[in-house]
Amino acid sequence: MSEIRFDGRVAIVTGAGGGLGRCHALELARRGAKVVINDLGGSRDGSGGNSAAAEAVVKEIEAFGGEAIANGSSVSDVDGVKRMIDDTMAKWGRIDIIIANAGILRDRSFSKMSVEDIDLVLAVHLRGSFLPIHAAWDIMKAQNYGRIVVTTSSTGLYGNFGQANYGAAKLGVVGMMNTLKIEGAKNDIKINAVCPIAATRMTEDIMSEQMLEALKPEYVTPGVLNLVKEEAPTGMILSAGAGAFSMARIVETAGVFVGQGEALTVEAVAAKWDQITDVNTTRPAFKSGGEHGQNIFAAVAGAAAKG
Repeated sequence: MSEIRFDGRVAIVTGAGGGLGRCHALELARRGAKVVINDLGGSRDGSGGNSAAAEAVVKEIEAFGGEAIANGSSVSDVDGVKRMIDDTMAKWGRIDIIIANAGILRDRSFSKMSVEDIDLVLAVHLRGSFLPIHAAWDIMKAQNYGRIVVTTSSTGLYGNFGQANYGAAKLGVVGMMNTLKIEGAKNDIKINAVCPIAATRMTEDIMSEQMLEALKPEYVTPGVLNLVKEEAPTGMILSAGAGAFSMARIVETAGVFVGQGEALTVEAVAAKWDQITDVNTTRPAFKSGGEHGQNIFAAVAGAAAKG
């Protein structure tokens, strides 16, 4: 298999001062990409900030002959994101890849969660993915080329105690991806999501030493780079951790036509409940291209054909 390269490509990686983002940025640079290392330098809960972490990664890249610049903008700040995009264009004249990786945690049980807790987490994870992608979108359209990765989480896909804010944000980026894969198709803009399990400062105090060793962030990066290569898929959720990879999908059961008019009652739905919820009939819920609810319409068409 030929080597996957990114020569001539320009990549922005947010939250790249450490952990997953740093690993993504380093590997892109090793494979020829010019990389913007974005990191606010704040603590895990989003407080504080400095550019030292981003500048350190730039030095790592320059040490092996790569090209990179540091950027300390908050991904949730419109003006800061604009500066990042403008600086990238002034330096290299194009933007080919965005990996939206920046994140914070404000974990609390739902009854103890404040409005500030959800606002800050949504700002960094959801707004902080939207703003850089939106700021670069027309650039990618004009180039007829773009590769984007958003970072989701098992908490968003499946839930986790104490993370209602984080889960809402992380499933939100999947919703954004599902629309952008449609809107970007005609301009060869592909967008995917990674669902990583990795030992980073976000997880260092909730995992054992043995788990932290097995879940090195660099074990996620090979999957992420396959999501931004020229022959990348689009609209995919890639679960990655410890060197193992799988695809997550939203699925729907085949569906059952219950009836219409007077025949459609609460009790009639209850009588068909086992068929409605039969997981043995699951299949992808949506086709790429926006054909929503295909299983429901198939069930209606099938009932009509039986007549």
